Amino acid sequence: MTLPSHTFCVAPMMDWTDRHCRAFHRMLSGRARLYTEMVTTGAIIHGDRKRLLGFSSAEHPVALQLGGSEPDALARAAEIGVGFGYDEINLNCGCPSDRVQSGRFGACLMAEPDLVARLYAAMAAAVDVPVTVKCRIGIDEQDSEADFSRFVATVAAAGCRTFIVHARKAWLKGLSPKQNRDIPPLDYGRVHRLKAQHPELTIVLNGGITSLAEALPHLEFLDGAMLGRAAYERPYLLAQVDGWLLDGGVAPPARSEAMRRFRAYAAAQLADGVRLSAMTRHILGLYHGEPGGRLFRRVLSEEAVRPGAGLEVLDKALGVVEAQAGRQRDTLADAAE
Repeated sequence: MTLPSHTFCVAPMMDWTDRHCRAFHRMLSGRARLYTEMVTTGAIIHGDRKRLLGFSSAEHPVALQLGGSEPDALARAAEIGVGFGYDEINLNCGCPSDRVQSGRFGACLMAEPDLVARLYAAMAAAVDVPVTVKCRIGIDEQDSEADFSRFVATVAAAGCRTFIVHARKAWLKGLSPKQNRDIPPLDYGRVHRLKAQHPELTIVLNGGITSLAEALPHLEFLDGAMLGRAAYERPYLLAQVDGWLLDGGVAPPARSEAMRRFRAYAAAQLADGVRLSAMTRHILGLYHGEPGGRLFRRVLSEEAVRPGAGLEVLDKALGVVEAQAGRQRDTLADAAE
């Protein structure tokens, strides 16, 4: 069964969706589309490319999100990314941080749709994988539906066919990036109307979706849904994605199976000199809401950061959560007698 490539995506999140996070998410879902953190063109062109762009082949399909505002630099960075094997290049037109604004990229690019069209055209000419755009529904006072429609139409005229839309405007002055994720009101209707106006485009919704159940109604109108913090903080919901996309055709891996897979991954990474805490910070929410979940999180938080921490920390964390679950089963069995 062939499914649209963006039906379910995990959002690019700075300081979160690094290669270890994505490797773990792929252990839970083989079909979710994964995104890197935003990487600037300057970092790619002049920095340590292996550290910035290296990833496991198991992560596919995975997209590289770029930040930049110079056509030549973005084209070059896109070429380098494709050389590393990324399946998609995504242009960030949605991040509202001061650092991003000072570089004239991120959400402030929404004020310059003609420039974004040129940026898209330069990247698309340089690579043979899809180039997509992630944006807001508006910025500052440039937030009318007409402004948003003009932005999308201008970039689409340059050839862009996929837009991932965070259904909030961004205030570039006065709100922090964290506040911009919560305070501006969501307007899903505007994204739905965009798709109705442009049925030829792939429109993916981002913002405020916290579960697969919440995503489903939007997929009656749109081409995909993207989860961010919910997928990171409660990663086991990703275990339901493959069965959901295939209408129940795939059984989700148990949490213990995910831990077994992660343990094998961690063993290889530790052998390469990666610190355990750099990996375990991404799995803290695996047992969220489950018996022993807090103990699991505490063991990892306190012990993975210790010098020389190794696989014994993972074994201990799994042991405490399984012991807690066993005690709860025993209690329920006693109560039933």
